[in-house]
Amino acid sequence: MMQRLPGFKKTFWALVGGLVVIVAMPGTACAQANGPGTRGARAAALGNAAVALAGADVWAGTANPAALGDLSRPSVGFYAENRYFSAALNVAALAVALPLGAPPSTVAVGPLDAGAAPAAPANAAAVQAALPRYGTVAFEAQRYGGSLYNETRVGAAYGYRLGQISVGARLDALQISIEGLGSRRVLLGSLGGQAELVPGRLTCGAYLYNLNQARVASYQNERVPTILKAGLAYRPSGQVLLAIETEKDVERDANFKAGLEYRPVPLLAARLGLATLSEQVSTGVGLRFADFGLDYAAAFQSALGFSQHLSVTLLLKK
Repeated sequence: MMQRLPGFKKTFWALVGGLVVIVAMPGTACAQANGPGTRGARAAALGNAAVALAGADVWAGTANPAALGDLSRPSVGFYAENRYFSAALNVAALAVALPLGAPPSTVAVGPLDAGAAPAAPANAAAVQAALPRYGTVAFEAQRYGGSLYNETRVGAAYGYRLGQISVGARLDALQISIEGLGSRRVLLGSLGGQAELVPGRLTCGAYLYNLNQARVASYQNERVPTILKAGLAYRPSGQVLLAIETEKDVERDANFKAGLEYRPVPLLAARLGLATLSEQVSTGVGLRFADFGLDYAAAFQSALGFSQHLSVTLLLKK
């Protein structure tokens, strides 16, 4: 697993730890730095309070693989992020989601694909009949960093919904590299779940990232962060979404996150978000034209400045 180079010493992994702290800073380490990260500008605008969001597009499955069970059509997406106007902190990701098996019914249940709730709770039987028979599988490739330090991730996820319960799992191959020193590759396993407490209105979600506690180095027992996220998504109406989430790294304080989405018309969404531990606020907009979605978010951290997020999604024909 390890590419050993001349002079490769324990200091390499001490340097990794130092870079992680410098790049991520306390409270934002989970945003990248081997953590689950943020993918999709919708989640970024909501303060990354996305663990309980239903599968509106392919990016919902990166916050919680259980959300993939709501996708009834193939979806592809591209995501780009720039932090603090530094090219060394860029993130780029490409993802595709593929439903498995034709749904028992061809009746459309718009909210699952459009990301907006109906005016009244959807009939559970109709929703289930429009879902893929064998769940949904997704694949993602992502790169973070620059030439000196970077992380490359390739992941596969699966989500399945049965009634009001959705379950999902994800496997990631993560490579951490420093120019001139070497790289380390590890495998990460993660599990997620969602449940509709009030159909069409209130959903809870939970996600355990890196449950196998993958180790990147024996020096100081350096490991990929193990993170538990849990939250709620509430729709008081078809136009408004409220999301709250608590994220806990086993070695850090809890991070409370909250987001608000307002959709005055089906093609436009305005969003706000905040995260307490990182002291970050965010805002963004989303546009949807039939099967095409475009989302943008900007986040501000008082010590580091602005980050920008852009994602593009496309729902394909069944």
